[in-house]
Amino acid sequence: MSNKLNSAILDKALEDILAFSNGETITKGGEELKGKKRNFVETIEMQVTLKNYDPQREKRFSGTFKLPTVPRPNLKCCVLGNAAHCEQADRIGVDHMSVEDLKKLNKNKKLVKKLAKKYDFFLASNNMIKQIPRLLGPGLTKAGKFPTLLAPSDDMQEKIDEVRSTIKFQMKKVMCLNVAVGNVTMTKQENTVNVQLAANFLASLLKKQWQNIGVIYIKSSMGPSMQIFF
Repeated sequence: MSNKLNSAILDKALEDILAFSNGETITKGGEELKGKKRNFVETIEMQVTLKNYDPQREKRFSGTFKLPTVPRPNLKCCVLGNAAHCEQADRIGVDHMSVEDLKKLNKNKKLVKKLAKKYDFFLASNNMIKQIPRLLGPGLTKAGKFPTLLAPSDDMQEKIDEVRSTIKFQMKKVMCLNVAVGNVTMTKQENTVNVQLAANFLASLLKKQWQNIGVIYIKSSMGPSMQIFF
């Protein structure tokens, strides 16, 4: 599928976003904006508004896509593991919990909610994943954080990076979608590729592809939004 994003516009938008996050002054719509360097890594987000699309009547879509460069390297993971996986997690400095640890939560809704809040995502060993509803109740599922399966043959670090670089487009009842596609420590080229791939993937999920996309903006966490598709 052809790339409908104008590369010059995208290039300029990313240049400005990266400059702004670095504390430089940029010009937007004839107005000078003074940037500010933050003490955390700003995420670059893509915001999309759909058109000619009726979420009530049309089939809702959902799709995941792995980006080449990890957009959110700081996502916190917890491994719900068997003995071998807990040991492995310990070696690479990742938080982990065993069956015994989960039993201690005693299906207490407040504690499960607190656990779901503390981490961005969970990985679970094969034998654990089946026990999670019994051990924890529906708390993780409700929070949209049901664990990803960690198979015995998987490389744990690779699996963590895979989850961190996977984006998900899911149509709810609204016509707007937001997804993290990069961050300000990545190069302009890395961000460009991630944005293009994410936009093309979204278009591929839509019935009329690019004709269903109204506008696309990209912005860093604290920076101004830049329109890249009209």
